[in-house]
Amino acid sequence: MNGINWLSRHISAPGPFLCLCLSEQEYLAALQHLDKKPTADWVSTPQADATAHTIMDGDTFAVIVCLRGYKTRPAIEIAGVLVHEAVHAWQKWCAYYGEESPADEQEAYAIQSIAQELMGEFARRLQGK
Repeated sequence: MNGINWLSRHISAPGPFLCLCLSEQEYLAALQHLDKKPTADWVSTPQADATAHTIMDGDTFAVIVCLRGYKTRPAIEIAGVLVHEAVHAWQKWCAYYGEESPADEQEAYAIQSIAQELMGEFARRLQGK
């Protein structure tokens, strides 16, 4: 990986910086890019397949989604895990901006957008582009 590929922030203006890390080294590089030190394991528990780390510090709002075990899992399961993490990213966005009851359509479009960004990045990375 040549560097961290920060994905679109268009879920809402301004949305969080968002990236997908497929290894612990990528997670550490993303934190270094944000000038942060790790405060948790790259994936939260040995049983977890993924973790959405949130950095909320001053003007910095980033969600780093870490995914492991993808090489042996069917694509549909990976898609499900990425949707799951997209929901967590959305929840963090709501908490960051104090949104307690977003409209149903706003929520659906936001989660769709985040999930598409994560899935698109995953597909791009598998294709080596």
